[in-house]
Amino acid sequence: MTPEESARLELVRRYWEFPGADVERAAEIYHEDAVLEFPQSGERFEGVDNFTEWRRQYPAELRYRVRRVTVRHDVAVVEVTVTYDGGQPQYGVQLLEFRGDKVVRERIYVMAGWDAPEWRAAWRSDTPADPPQ
Repeated sequence: MTPEESARLELVRRYWEFPGADVERAAEIYHEDAVLEFPQSGERFEGVDNFTEWRRQYPAELRYRVRRVTVRHDVAVVEVTVTYDGGQPQYGVQLLEFRGDKVVRERIYVMAGWDAPEWRAAWRSDTPADPPQ
């Protein structure tokens, strides 16, 4: 891992200490002109002030579990589970594109999990994709 990738990894890990708890502190990772996109809903938020305020007003209680963070060059991929108001966990992927030492674009995908179909069992490993914690 390059020094730049290591710095980005640390930045992303530090970010995940704050969302939902300290929106202002979490926003420090972004360039002022950063863009946040939700491809599943077609939404795009332009400017860190816009989506910081949006996050401040979020009407649900969110709880996150970071499952994995991968950094390559100027992109970070964060795999998480999230619950909304204590509901069933949803699986999420956050794609972060960097310009220098800050995030310039974030894309978030959130989806429900599902039970593995039995017909695939003959080929499936006994080791789970993500061991329980």
